[in-house]
Amino acid sequence: MLTLKFLGATGTVTGSKYLLRHGDEQVLVDCGLFQGFKQLRLRNWDAFPVLPAAIRSVVLTHAHLDHSGFLPVLVSAGFRGKVYCTEATRDLCRILLPDSGRLLEEEALYANRHNYSKHKPALPLYSEADALRALEHLVAVPVGHEFAPAPGMTARLQLAGHILGAASVAIECEGRRILFSGDLGRPNDPIMRAPTALGPCDYLVVESTYGDRRHEAIDPSARLADIIGKTAARGGVTVIPSFAVGRAQELLHEIGQLKRAGAIPAALPVYLNSPMAVDATKLYVKHHGQHRLDAQACRALGQVAHVVNSVEESMALNRRQAPMVIIAASGMATGGRVLHHLKAFAGDARNTILFSGFQAAGTRGARMLAGETSVKIHGEYYPVRARVEMIGNLSAHADADEIMAWLAPAPAAPRQCFVTHGEPAAADALRRRIGEQLHWPCRVPEYLEEVVLD
Repeated sequence: MLTLKFLGATGTVTGSKYLLRHGDEQVLVDCGLFQGFKQLRLRNWDAFPVLPAAIRSVVLTHAHLDHSGFLPVLVSAGFRGKVYCTEATRDLCRILLPDSGRLLEEEALYANRHNYSKHKPALPLYSEADALRALEHLVAVPVGHEFAPAPGMTARLQLAGHILGAASVAIECEGRRILFSGDLGRPNDPIMRAPTALGPCDYLVVESTYGDRRHEAIDPSARLADIIGKTAARGGVTVIPSFAVGRAQELLHEIGQLKRAGAIPAALPVYLNSPMAVDATKLYVKHHGQHRLDAQACRALGQVAHVVNSVEESMALNRRQAPMVIIAASGMATGGRVLHHLKAFAGDARNTILFSGFQAAGTRGARMLAGETSVKIHGEYYPVRARVEMIGNLSAHADADEIMAWLAPAPAAPRQCFVTHGEPAAADALRRRIGEQLHWPCRVPEYLEEVVLD
């Protein structure tokens, strides 16, 4: 019997985990962290619903932490198998996972030093050392090549756009083909290539991050230039919380073009305060076949911003009273160096906090965009007087129309389509569209629900 259990990405865009079970064999597709609301984050600390040692292997769709960031916990809890992924995903995980462990340790130390955690002492979910041990399990698989994640199963990875190395996963077992979309990129993304065509499948698990909306029709470059230019003219600072992989590189690409075109002042200082983003940017040269940039454009990415290498230099930026642009992780303002910049700059009406991607419910980014006048950081509340802006169509996620365009050419309807990785309204909106327009059997699964794949 073949079953599929939904261990995450149900009712939320985070915590992606899907368990395929065939007899005694178990394969986990994605191993992501829950983020956002506290009740979701607490799931990261719960006992794993399946004995980790009993899982044969993990297959990752991509390196973002909501898809890979739970791996160190799984390994510490007894998982001993292989973690299959594309070469670029492996390279990015080598950057993201240790950095995540480092940040978790730093946040725990900060909480203990300033005594704002109710846990005595506050402990990190995992450490940098835990993350490094998890990396030993990664096995890179060429895109399009067949591999066996467990006896009786074969799998292939196909590029999904979104970020470097992002892939959809097709697994075949007992004559049935189950396809996991992963996070789908956009067909006309300025950097990443379009997702590979869907192809035939018996069961489909599709993401719905933007399942209830279309990206704005405005030119994101013009909007970016307008926001940065007006903020600088007020004598203000533009702080851009950014995902270190994907979004940071697109922002650097756009800002570089705007400076060269004279759309924003060429002398305006731009700072990239994310060592992880710097390392990720270098991988665009190595994996040049997965994106649209030529070698010269890749090199140009590294010349747009001044790289902030040390904590001391990061802190010094907060004392700088002059127009500038700061790009810093994390993209939803859930952690990282951007929190210190928010504490320094969110209270000044001359400044702008600019979000450039999806903000999961319960995150600081979502609350700031909703108009909250203060934000809690490191146990204290800070006023938000700066302008809070959003450029949604810089997102690396396909919108509802683009998801439907990816689905529509499928040679035949799947037996069942499962809509995941979306807030409830987005997932249900996409479910309705798929049912009404494509006439596919479609449903939104529940957390920990297990279904038999006949």
